[in-house]
Order: sequence, then C-alpha cells, then structure tokens
Amino acid sequence: MRRWLAALALAAAAMPAVAAPLTIKPGESWVFRVARNEPVKARQVAATARPAKGEIMVTVRAFLGTALTAVNGTGRGWRFKAELINGGKASPARSCTLPKSTDPILEQWPGKTADAVRLSRFVPSDGETC
Repeated sequence: MRRWLAALALAAAAMPAVAAPLTIKPGESWVFRVARNEPVKARQVAATARPAKGEIMVTVRAFLGTALTAVNGTGRGWRFKAELINGGKASPARSCTLPKSTDPILEQWPGKTADAVRLSRFVPSDGETC
C-alpha cells in the first residue's frame, strides 16, 4: 500500500501545471508564466511588485470603466485574448499586443466597470498592434 501511495505521489508531482485562463478582479494584481498558450503558476501579488524574468504581471483597476496594466518580463511580445466578465457572462474585449519591452502598458475599456477580466490564448508576437 505504501509503495502504491508513493508511486501515485511521484506521478502527481511529475504532472505539469494545468493551463487555463486567468480571471482577475478589479483591485487585484497577478504574476504568471505562459505555457501551452495559457497562464500558469499564477499567484496574486501586491500592486507594487515587479515580475521576475520569464513572468508577466497584470493589474486590473476600476478606472473610467475597466483598466488593465501589464508588465512583460518574458523578453518576447504576446497577443492575447481578453474578456470582460459581468454577471457571470463573458464578452470579448479588444486588446493590444503586449510588447517585449518591460515598460508597462495600459488597456482601458470604457463603460461599466467589469466584475473581472479573463485572459487566455497567449500567442508569441513580434508585431506592435493596437
């Protein structure tokens, strides 16, 4: 029985983190890495934090609607899917490419402040589009 439990524990430890969209509420800041085009190893941090090399930090605020700031520490640009969540329903939101620069970027969606912003489908991109 002990061998079986030990084998099961080893197998679980070897499994990669499950990649899934990341939902961020206004007032929250999160840091994550990207794997299989989705945020992984996400953890909530203080708004004053900075991402480590290989990480992206995103903060969502209520500002003239919904505002998102992002700092990219991965060294590559990213296109991503953003959705505004209101009352449990998601609606697509236009997003610009996150440049490979470590300078912060701002996305802002006017109107009612969203309950949350869901981020997913990170695809490498060298182009600066907006």
